[in-house]
Amino acid sequence: MKFSDGQWMTRKGYQIISPVEVHDAMATDRTLTLFGPPKPIVDRSGELDTPLIEVKLSSPIQDVIRVQIVHHKGKKQAGPYFAIHSEDGHAVEVIDSEHEACLISGGLRASIHRHEPWKLQFDYNGRKLTSSSFKNAGYVISEHPGESTFVREQLDLSVGESVYGLGERFTPFVKNGQSVDIWNRDGGTNSEQSYKNIPFYITNKGYGVFVNHPEQVSFEVASEKVSKVQFSVEGEYLDYYLIGGANLKEVLGNYTTLTGKPALPPAWTFGLWLTTSFTTNYDESTVTGFIDGMAERDLPLHVFHFDCFWMREFHWCDFEWDKRIFPEPEKMLQRLKNKGLKICVWINPYIAQRSYLFEEGMQNGYLLKRPNGDVWQWDMWQPGMGIVDFTNPAACEWFAGKLRKLVDMGVDSFKTDFGERIPTDVVYYDGSDPFKMHNYYTQLYNKVVFEVLEEKLGKGEAALFARSATAGGQQFPVHWGGDCTATYESMAESLRGGLSLGLSGFGFWSHDIGGFESTSTADLYKRWAAFGLMSSHSRLHGSRSYRVPWMYDEEAVDVLRFFTKLKCRLMPYLFGKAVDASRKGLPLMRAMVLEFQDDPTCDSLDRQYMLGDSLLVAPVFDEEGVAVYYLPEGVWTNFLTGKRVEGGKWLKEKHSYLSIPLYVRPNSLVAVGKVDDRPDYDYPAQSEYHLFELQDGHRAESRMYHPESKEEAILTAVRKGNTIDIVSSGSAAHAEGWSLILRGITSVSSVNGGTVEAHEQGVRISAAASRTPVSIQI
Repeated sequence: MKFSDGQWMTRKGYQIISPVEVHDAMATDRTLTLFGPPKPIVDRSGELDTPLIEVKLSSPIQDVIRVQIVHHKGKKQAGPYFAIHSEDGHAVEVIDSEHEACLISGGLRASIHRHEPWKLQFDYNGRKLTSSSFKNAGYVISEHPGESTFVREQLDLSVGESVYGLGERFTPFVKNGQSVDIWNRDGGTNSEQSYKNIPFYITNKGYGVFVNHPEQVSFEVASEKVSKVQFSVEGEYLDYYLIGGANLKEVLGNYTTLTGKPALPPAWTFGLWLTTSFTTNYDESTVTGFIDGMAERDLPLHVFHFDCFWMREFHWCDFEWDKRIFPEPEKMLQRLKNKGLKICVWINPYIAQRSYLFEEGMQNGYLLKRPNGDVWQWDMWQPGMGIVDFTNPAACEWFAGKLRKLVDMGVDSFKTDFGERIPTDVVYYDGSDPFKMHNYYTQLYNKVVFEVLEEKLGKGEAALFARSATAGGQQFPVHWGGDCTATYESMAESLRGGLSLGLSGFGFWSHDIGGFESTSTADLYKRWAAFGLMSSHSRLHGSRSYRVPWMYDEEAVDVLRFFTKLKCRLMPYLFGKAVDASRKGLPLMRAMVLEFQDDPTCDSLDRQYMLGDSLLVAPVFDEEGVAVYYLPEGVWTNFLTGKRVEGGKWLKEKHSYLSIPLYVRPNSLVAVGKVDDRPDYDYPAQSEYHLFELQDGHRAESRMYHPESKEEAILTAVRKGNTIDIVSSGSAAHAEGWSLILRGITSVSSVNGGTVEAHEQGVRISAAASRTPVSIQI
């Protein structure tokens, strides 16, 4: 929302009241409160008939400063509220001197001069981050119908500063110049709307800002004032967190410490998912035909998903299998599970009037109501549908009970669709503010479903396939990008959305291979298959047509087989990075700027990404098969061909369908599995390590985890001159030894503590005992 009219004026119908100086400050041992009048107070009469803006600084965790801007604090507030983690005991320093007031948390410092025009400055270890300058913060009074008051903040942007995040956004990756409203909508992937709106942004200058409001937050990112990010909310107060860190990874880590780390999905979820598609015809015979067809073609398949029509039409959701099509659902699911598959089914939080559950929900108060007490209903999506009120504990238990029966039947996961079109003309059981609940509803919905899976299957075995989210939703993975179209443009916009979501604290993300709407060409399907299998999670799904590869051409079968098996072989590495995501809050699919913050070329790259910290992926978005991508400095190795390329430059090259730019970063130690037909196996026992371009004075480390026990196996390589020392540590996972391939090296002069043999990709070093250090002379 814009309030200004150019540089000098305010838009008609608005009045902005901003603090112009610090008149007074109040300090405690952990907080600092500033009092700013909208005019200099030169005598005693100056305090009369004037507002006063109160700005309170505090710190919930180290390197994070909370800023609360308040006009009238007496206004009654209703929830919901984001769950914010805070820690007691971390060092906070408050200074209130004659000339300056400041609060310091870790390396982050917020300061303001007392005898100068208002300027709240944020620095990290002496490095300037941003500031709220003169007349940036403000209380806004509106004369427009339907509007009352707002509180805004404007934070400075420096030259060359780029803004990222704000959820899964399909618009340009760098958000500068965009107006963004944090308001969940079901708008597909080709508009400014978003299923997953997150009031958090991060910049290439090394800090993040989280606006602690679940309701609509309006961002003007260098779009109203070109050198500022403005954010505003309706009401009498504004609450935000300035998040620091030594680099972008630490900033994301601090943000996810505040709002929740992503859960670690089970290893089987990283395999290939196949669905019935949406409106296609399917029964057990059709489903089995597709599954057997995959097996006959040596296409590893790990999850089968039943979309909406597993339930009878007009009955969504009643959680009952359509007996006309699936007369023996429990026996059918067991037959599928005997083939080694996990099962996922589609659900949403809406109850159609024809569902037998509608009467139950209406009679027991489990559905959202209008202010007059009627059940809220409409006919979009399902006729007469109501919406489950997840603020009612009894409604949560009612909904969860239906899901438990499905898990007992053999279901392993739920696709939690929808949750965006949540009305505001409703009354919630717990009295929640319906405008705040519009975005927050999805958090309650996904939480209920995720906790059912944890309860029934155990911690570490729960996984959703969710479309909508708000801040904190990263705790309930996996998320997918929604309704994309079968075009290269939509493939690219999907990647932009996923990279933006990753920079908003979400660790795991997927998309519909081949596009959801319409049917792709065989060419696009094959290119999207490579991209999809080199993503966090991989699903074949469509709207009105099936997505098995032989529906396109026989080469599509070969392409899908090649990249599915490649992903299975990469699982020891990928699962290790997934553990990092759950512990550190880092996305598995990483925008280049996250790994190469100091390389300005990476600031705007959105058609390539890092898969973990070692693998670079550049999907092909071109019918001619031409890939254009950038390699940062250093000697990179093509994982598929072994070709070594000096970085610091752009490359343009043509690729076959069985190829994709997949490069390994120098100084990387990558665990590669010996299994290519499943994603979940004993990684430490069935893998070997590949060492790439270890430079003098550098160290490389790989951490593997058993997918069930999570036992850790660590291998570390350190190079000094022509000597590479290898040390194994961690659990007993290396009890039978380990092997390592020195990629690109044809011979070594000596090995102490291990054995050496030739390998087609380099030299293999093996150690029979896990704890014995190995020294290699090259």
